[in-house]
Amino acid sequence: MHVAETDPQLTEHEEWEPPHLVIRQDLDYAQRIKVRGKFLFQDDEKFWVKGVTYGTFRPGENGEQFPSQDLVHSDFEAMASAGINTVRTYLPPPSWLLDLAQENGLRVMVGLAWEQHVTFLDDRRLLKTIEERVRDGIRSCRQHPAILCYSVGNEIPGSIVRWHGRSKIEKFIHRLYKITKQEDPEALVTYVNYPTTEYLQLQFLDICCFNVYLEKEEVLKSYLARLQNLAGGKPLLMTEIGFDSRCKGEQEQAEQLQWQIRTAFAEGCAGTCVFAWTDEWHRGGFAIEDWDFGLCSRERKPKPALQAVMKAYEHIPFPSDSNWPRISVVVCSYNGASTIRDTLESLRALDYSDYEVIVINDGSTDETANIIGDYDVISISTENRGLSNARNTGWQAATGDIVAYIDDDAYPDPHWLQFLASTYLTTDYAAVGGSSPAPPGDGLIADCVANAPGRPVHVLLTDTEAEHIPGCNMSFKRYVLEAIGGFDPRFRVAGDDVDACWKIQEQGWKIGYHAGALNWHHCRNSLKAYWRQQLGYGRAESLLEEKWPEKYNSVGHLTWRGRLYGKGIAESLPGGRWRIYHGQWGSAPFQSIYEPAKGVFSVLPAMPEWYLVVGLLASLSLLGIAWQPLLWVVPLLVLSIILPVTLAVVSASKAEFPTHWPKLWQRVKLRGLLSLLYLTQPQVRLLGRLRHGLTPWRRKVGKGKSVIGKSRRSFKLWSQTWRSPDEWIRKLENILRADGTSVILGGNFDSWDLEVRGGLLGRARILMAQEEHGGGSQQVRILVRSSISTWSMGFALLFMALGMLAWFDGEYVVGSVLAGMAALIVLRSRNEAVSAIVAFRSAIQVLGEEIQSGA
Repeated sequence: MHVAETDPQLTEHEEWEPPHLVIRQDLDYAQRIKVRGKFLFQDDEKFWVKGVTYGTFRPGENGEQFPSQDLVHSDFEAMASAGINTVRTYLPPPSWLLDLAQENGLRVMVGLAWEQHVTFLDDRRLLKTIEERVRDGIRSCRQHPAILCYSVGNEIPGSIVRWHGRSKIEKFIHRLYKITKQEDPEALVTYVNYPTTEYLQLQFLDICCFNVYLEKEEVLKSYLARLQNLAGGKPLLMTEIGFDSRCKGEQEQAEQLQWQIRTAFAEGCAGTCVFAWTDEWHRGGFAIEDWDFGLCSRERKPKPALQAVMKAYEHIPFPSDSNWPRISVVVCSYNGASTIRDTLESLRALDYSDYEVIVINDGSTDETANIIGDYDVISISTENRGLSNARNTGWQAATGDIVAYIDDDAYPDPHWLQFLASTYLTTDYAAVGGSSPAPPGDGLIADCVANAPGRPVHVLLTDTEAEHIPGCNMSFKRYVLEAIGGFDPRFRVAGDDVDACWKIQEQGWKIGYHAGALNWHHCRNSLKAYWRQQLGYGRAESLLEEKWPEKYNSVGHLTWRGRLYGKGIAESLPGGRWRIYHGQWGSAPFQSIYEPAKGVFSVLPAMPEWYLVVGLLASLSLLGIAWQPLLWVVPLLVLSIILPVTLAVVSASKAEFPTHWPKLWQRVKLRGLLSLLYLTQPQVRLLGRLRHGLTPWRRKVGKGKSVIGKSRRSFKLWSQTWRSPDEWIRKLENILRADGTSVILGGNFDSWDLEVRGGLLGRARILMAQEEHGGGSQQVRILVRSSISTWSMGFALLFMALGMLAWFDGEYVVGSVLAGMAALIVLRSRNEAVSAIVAFRSAIQVLGEEIQSGA
């Protein structure tokens, strides 16, 4: 457990005198706090929420819900002196309290209280009263310059949510959100959730807020990583953290709060609110006197926790004395004159003590070189050799222990490097990445592309471990890049980041992800540029499949082990059902939602391969013109078209755009255009794959293989030198790969050792056994067996049956075409299977020759 630093001179019996009050006059409250990605900003300066909760208090004689003005003024002065800049109230405050907050440089998070602890959805009159109360609360203080945001609710009990159902609660919170926006359109709106109902899907909110009380640092750190993924691209604000000093003492409270605050900011939170300013707490008509969570006593006597919080808030997101490693930031550019100036300006403004910027000008023909010359960076110019070569040049010239990459059409958050470095310092990850949202204001088409499929996304195995981090926001330990040989030059435009991630994991290293390590990535602002990008990605996929065949299925589709995070991920067809872990009788303190992994069939209409199915059905439908029984295919063709259209429309309807477009025709155009992108992207990606050889009918064995051979062969190899089973398998694998053959290794539950796919329809597998003959001698037996896919034979039988029916019906041309299709499937299947057998036979012969030569 981390022990917070506290003043050794201070005891629990001494009073802490706050330093001299300095009123912050530099805040322009006419400019409201805005959300930019995972953080809050005031103008161009990041606004860290350093807050405390205030109330609830015993009502006064006149029904006042807050203390006297004099006491509030004294409290606010003490808060400002301690470095606190935000006050969270649970009730709408009077205007005089907001004025006092503004006077002391404080922002106010306004709570809108209502009867959330009862089954409120069962009473229509109560619902109307709640809505009116929310409206009145907003109207009483709307547009006041001290307001940070509105909270339309706080911790609806889990039993109430279970009673009404998740979707009804979500819809009601959405209703309150829209009411708030109607009354104060520019306001930020949130709902304060807690672990018992973390499963609520509230993506429409401006800020993701949670109340969390965890007293172990690693547990809190792990849960914050989970909450960051639940928050997605929204800021995560911890609206209640705290510790009861009555339970374990005031010194323990101070230590706990200090590490809780530092952990929250280190994990990328936009801020924290400590519960509470004072031990005074009144609820339901009663004073709560059996806990003491305050930074001050009920008599406003400061506890050691107040000074601890002040120290924690003094340097965020990380302590100023942090010993940061040197980082080399590499920017690779080819004709990036239109955006690279923004990149270099933002890199110059990074809040990091020890870094260098290396810019690789990869043969640009525009003004890129002149722009680079305006900045104090290390500039290296080369001929145009492609992205991978440029990235290799960058890390080879780097002097930092860590090499971070950012594209020339992206710009970083000021604390980007701090979050990357902190992850390296606290974990053993070999590489670390972050998210890359699209910035607002790039135009209507760019906003559509920001939500379209095909954008760089991160793939997570856990909340913090990644399977893939995108190239526009990735970093590596320098020795790791050297160990894996850097980036593969064959990837000139894209795919090098995926290849590097797989090489790292193949070495047994892990890749990390940090939500706070954010940079902004401009999207293509024309349809032509977007489609050209997707063509390039299709080519990169074909290159990746050549190098990593085991990552792809026989059709040529890559299935990630982890889950994809980011915008542009298509919805799935109905079939999977979300389940919520409530615990017995709803008693679990942490209640999570579990979504079944999207199976291939549930997202098949969004895949590029789907359009090959559409083409096949269209061809059969055309044959139906000549032979009417085939017209039964037409409904399937219509369905095959309707499914991707439906998925495109549904996916587009759920998109959130980085820019607010106020006019109805703009919003309609956005949704329509985005639907079009969802439909065309798989087709363009498919075209890129087909152009570069990633076809379902591609040959998977080396060139020049004979198709003559048996479907089952057995071989024997004699060796005077003992080798382990793994060494035999690896030798055979290397021979096959050197010959251009696609090889897949058997897994933990497979009864075979190696597989060669001759193509989509046929394959061969080997099983190896070693006989020990003493003195280190071995006889290795290798059994090679081929097989043809069951579904291919099923299609062959189907087409043959249809062909025979057409012949019996007198349609000889149609019958011949269908029978020919069946014959082609059978011949192709047999050809691929036997080719795989021959590939194994050739490799085994080479292996035998190596043994004889003593290799």
